[in-house]
Amino acid sequence: MQVRFRQDARIFETLGFGEIKMFEGWSGKLLPAGHVLGSAQLLYEASEGTLLYTGDAAFPLSDHADYIDLLNYVEAVRPHRVLTLHGFAQEFARDLRERGVEAWALTGANQLEFSISMTSVPATNIHSTRDATMEDSGFNRFCHVCESVRSATGKLEKVRRLAEYLCSLDDRELPLAAVWLTGRAFPQRDPLPLNLGGAVIRRALLAASGLTEMELRAISRRHNDAGMTTAEAMQAKPGSRALAITEIGEIIERLRAARGPVLKTELLANALMAIPAAGSGYLIRILTGDLRIGLKEGLLEDAIARAFDQDPASLREAHMLLGDIGRAAQLARDGRLSDAELTLFQPVRCMLASPEPDSGAVWRRLGGNGVVWIEDKLDGIRAQIHCVKARSEIYSRDLRNITDTFPEIALAARRLERSAVFDGEILAWDGGRALPFFELQKRLGRREPDLFLGGQIPVAFVVFDLLLLDDTSLLKTPLAERRRRLDSLTLEEPLLRAVLTRAFNPEEIEAAFLAARERGNEGLMAKDPSSLYTPGRRGLSWIKLKKDFSTLDVAVVAVEYGHGRRNKVLSDYTFAVRDELNDTLLPIGKAYSGLTDREIADLTARFINLAISRRGNRIEVEPAIVIEVTFDSIQPSDRHASGLALRFPRIKRVRWDKTVRDVDTLTTARRLAGIDEGSNTKQQG
Repeated sequence: MQVRFRQDARIFETLGFGEIKMFEGWSGKLLPAGHVLGSAQLLYEASEGTLLYTGDAAFPLSDHADYIDLLNYVEAVRPHRVLTLHGFAQEFARDLRERGVEAWALTGANQLEFSISMTSVPATNIHSTRDATMEDSGFNRFCHVCESVRSATGKLEKVRRLAEYLCSLDDRELPLAAVWLTGRAFPQRDPLPLNLGGAVIRRALLAASGLTEMELRAISRRHNDAGMTTAEAMQAKPGSRALAITEIGEIIERLRAARGPVLKTELLANALMAIPAAGSGYLIRILTGDLRIGLKEGLLEDAIARAFDQDPASLREAHMLLGDIGRAAQLARDGRLSDAELTLFQPVRCMLASPEPDSGAVWRRLGGNGVVWIEDKLDGIRAQIHCVKARSEIYSRDLRNITDTFPEIALAARRLERSAVFDGEILAWDGGRALPFFELQKRLGRREPDLFLGGQIPVAFVVFDLLLLDDTSLLKTPLAERRRRLDSLTLEEPLLRAVLTRAFNPEEIEAAFLAARERGNEGLMAKDPSSLYTPGRRGLSWIKLKKDFSTLDVAVVAVEYGHGRRNKVLSDYTFAVRDELNDTLLPIGKAYSGLTDREIADLTARFINLAISRRGNRIEVEPAIVIEVTFDSIQPSDRHASGLALRFPRIKRVRWDKTVRDVDTLTTARRLAGIDEGSNTKQQG
């Protein structure tokens, strides 16, 4: 059999084969230098590269490769067809076919009857594609603006280009475009999911483009980006309709309303065939929630404020209260940002607290009026309850709906029979006392409610603030009045009111701190009774005192495999704090103790999916996992980019309730280290 194949030598370099030699006695048989015949052999034809040889076979072999390595080799080379022989040839071919690669074992009666053909797909992507209609009005212009923003090199230039575009949109276009520029298909407050999985998108793209599964897979591997893959795939059959933004909005709504994957696939395929290739790419990016144009939400807020000559802080507050950047943009255009109010069933971000190291520091911060309000600092999860007479919803601090996890709390809130929004802490609770956080974790992250777990692990919601009552927002009402109204309500268990006491000197704060520790709580929260509620902001109105057990909330940015019995799991975590001046994450330490084997195994799978790059044993990961670390002290150090290092860090817990936006700041770490004493930025836990 004469097999014609193409192979770029760079692929061999990528796979670590080193020098390529012609093996004597074979015409065109390539054998990596220094390697011998392994337990599996691959005969393959690559679909890219330069024609180098014509021969009988190409065998990438290794005496060190294991099964997973060989699968990874095929993924890296991206062959058009794979034939295997010896060893686990049939199993290996079957596994490759399950991954979408045409593969056959050379052990059957007809294994040599397959003809090998070559299909060349032009290399292009969404960023290099410019359709003739790209700058027309409607959705094509939206795509052009996205390209323009992506190519801009500075934040101010991105804001300027966006502001010019937003000014030109009409009342129907503005809210849609503003939401899409956040990378979402729908506003954040919209609870209904799109339910459009990768399988539907793949089938729709195959139907619209006319490509084979292998051809599409080759494009996808080249880009690893759904939008760029779509743009290139649709180059062969691009549409030409210049759809309006509102028409694209209607398509997205129909996709969400469609029942079942067959109808969704048909609707999406028709849409992809109607619009230009670059537009198809951006449609898929909107649907998958990843615009990838280097635009952070804060820059979009600045652009809207600039477009309509509004105060950026007011625009951010309106967006936070509404949970809908499109609606906030409409109010900005009309000069009515002050109309934005706290809305039931639209959660807002929690007010944050700053840490102090001792009772004296707390008194110096808040004791100017001769009294400080104090409560126990509870070790649970921060949450909000929104309720009316017939409905109640519970939201985590990252604004997720967690009502189904704690149905007994939701039921108690409905019994209030008044509209209200509570801020508080969910605790595992038994006998009038908080249980360790470990017990509460058993009820977190469950997709289905457990009919019996509530009895085994009872919970309580300890309310310490009231944000809305009888449809009236209390955000701009002093804490003293908010607390008075909270005390006037009749709450049923498991809703409990936080116990509030008053301290009149540092010694009383210290005594309250020790008593809180005796009750098994983390420490104290100290509050200014005149303070307003400022969602998502840090300040000096709320102070937390945890003292001897200092902790930081940090984002994991790199991981490594452990040693000994943990040599096959990612158990060593490098973590970072946030530099608020540059909005970057700076490493501050590394920890490998404190978690259970089950937690480490679960995190290993998550980190593999979050991997960005690998160098030796170190894997850089997307900063999506937040952990709370405890330590003895913080010291100046040149080992880390933060300029600091934690002494004896230990992982206290994974903060599933927090996002990377919630990690502690470099300023907080510096102040806890005794550097830059004037700063107060650490969040409430």
